[in-house]
Amino acid sequence: MAFFGCSDRWTCPALAVVVSVVVGVVTAFLRITAAITVAPLFIQTVLVTALLYLAVTLLAAALTNRDSCRVCLYPALKVQLGGILGSVLASLVLLAVGFPATSIVGAVIIGFLLFFFSLMLTATACVVKCLFAIE
Repeated sequence: MAFFGCSDRWTCPALAVVVSVVVGVVTAFLRITAAITVAPLFIQTVLVTALLYLAVTLLAAALTNRDSCRVCLYPALKVQLGGILGSVLASLVLLAVGFPATSIVGAVIIGFLLFFFSLMLTATACVVKCLFAIE
């Protein structure tokens, strides 16, 4: 099936971005309407998870044979690194600045946090798909 294959190398990362945008918008909307709250422990967990993902990605890149890298892997890695760095940045902002419960800016940043976190996770699925050439 060419839709998810390496012949179209941007399909999986583009799908990951679309799914993550939906997750971020829904999260921001639920936070604005006070349907959910985000605890500082969750934000710290996202920060630690993103830093671990960054360390594992750097270690895997250092141990990978450069000649065996596939062309479809690079777009997925770019999206994954964007998700990792965005998760770190958004979680640091949320931990450093105390937003009131009714803050629209805080809800938007929480939406960005969940956008980047879900982008990191879905892009990891794209990286695994490319590494193992799952068609």
